[in-house]
Amino acid sequence: MMKLSYNKLWKKAIDRGLNKSELREISGIGTNTLAKLSKNQPVSMEVLMKICEKLDCDISDVCEFIKE
Repeated sequence: MMKLSYNKLWKKAIDRGLNKSELREISGIGTNTLAKLSKNQPVSMEVLMKICEKLDCDISDVCEFIKE
């Protein structure tokens, strides 16, 4: 089974001086979506695209699959 991890997203946000609330505001995602990201739960591709657009990065820079 594979697990989803957004650790890369949090590292990228920290590298840019953003906390989770600031990341949520600039990317235009909701608080429920932010909670899902924080729990490494699946979110829509649209959400990931918004985040990548605002951080000027690729999807592989914000999430990854980890084999258990």
